[in-house]
Amino acid sequence: MRPVHIALAVLVTALWGVNFVVIEVGLDHFPPLLFCALRFLVAALPAIFLVGPPRVAWRWILGVGLALGVAKFGLLFIGMHEGMPAGLSSLVLQIQAVFTALFAAVVLGERPGRRRLLGMAVALAGIAVAAVDEGTSGPLIGFVLVVAAAAFWGVSNVLTRKAAPPDALNFMVWVSLVPVLPLLGLSLMFEGARPDLDALSRLDWAGVGAIVYVAWVTTVFGFGVWGFLLRTYDASTVAPFSLLVPVFGMSSAALVLGEGISAPRWLAAALLVGGVALTSLPRLRLRRVWRGARRRPDAPEVGARPDVPGAGARSDVPGAGAKRSAGSAARSGRSSAAVSWLVAPARRSRTSTQPAPLRGAPEPHRTSSRPLRPDVPGVDPRPEPDGPESDGSESGGPELDGPESDRRTESDGPESGGPETGSAGAPAWSGRVGQQA
Repeated sequence: MRPVHIALAVLVTALWGVNFVVIEVGLDHFPPLLFCALRFLVAALPAIFLVGPPRVAWRWILGVGLALGVAKFGLLFIGMHEGMPAGLSSLVLQIQAVFTALFAAVVLGERPGRRRLLGMAVALAGIAVAAVDEGTSGPLIGFVLVVAAAAFWGVSNVLTRKAAPPDALNFMVWVSLVPVLPLLGLSLMFEGARPDLDALSRLDWAGVGAIVYVAWVTTVFGFGVWGFLLRTYDASTVAPFSLLVPVFGMSSAALVLGEGISAPRWLAAALLVGGVALTSLPRLRLRRVWRGARRRPDAPEVGARPDVPGAGARSDVPGAGAKRSAGSAARSGRSSAAVSWLVAPARRSRTSTQPAPLRGAPEPHRTSSRPLRPDVPGVDPRPEPDGPESDGSESGGPELDGPESDRRTESDGPESGGPETGSAGAPAWSGRVGQQA
């Protein structure tokens, strides 16, 4: 990834980690369900007029909106309102990777391998350690609600994969419109109209800032940048940055809210992050890389440069010596053939006075008085005419013989009966054979 894109990925994960601290601030000003409804209302309006119409079917928008907006964030806000610490919430929510793998195996038929199963076991061990620590130091109901929120996050992930939205920002904005009315209705039912009206009447800048941060910063900007990174790079390159969210969440909660981090919580964080990494990160295919390296063609022996890495003999591959010897013999034979073609035109020009006929050209008229040889292939068996025409008078003079004939045929070049030659008098393909050797 480019450095600026790495910085963007780290920035988004930092904003998402700090988001848990901002949620804690917002819960001091609003009831949890009302705060969640205001978050999605501000995120959807006026963004839906800027991102264009939805690009996936409405059933996916409704499904993800209910699972992610109503269930996941509703349970998360209620759990944190019941006493779940912000830093621990940012850590426990990462168990969504395990729920996503389980639901994908059931719905999508994706069978998890041994490495993924091991990661699930390690992550669940981290959750167990965190549950014991939280049960002894705080209310367990908030912990259970956050784990349930992570489970519904896994459901929304599977639905999002089925929807396969081409634009993550467009999809997220339209999804944010779905949970507004259900959350307002649930808030009126379980929280009451009086607390909601009191919270709205006492609205201050801290409350407004919390709504704007969770709506525009983490939702619109965060998901917009994350979608851009997913369109630019592979998911396996971008996804590992999400493991930084609990790091920023726990550190910001400790700095801003003064939350302590006990030794069991550090152990839970190590187990949970390690298990999520084994579950969600791609496996390095070292075996495939090694096989590809062994199948790489060897460097040629003839004309090989010892200063080039990998050009020498390879003793680690069985049978490489025999293959190399056979290849060297074949290349040596081609080199000898190339050298023979360099000197062949001159030799053939001394032994042949008859140029090779061109394909499709009319047969030339013989003026020589020498007897014909019908047993030689390609020689005209017709009898020579009798009389003075056989002494070579029609050719403009006596037939050349001896040294003068040699000099004439040697100067004919390509007409000497050999193959077509290159710029140095050698065959046109002899240079290529030499380069192969």
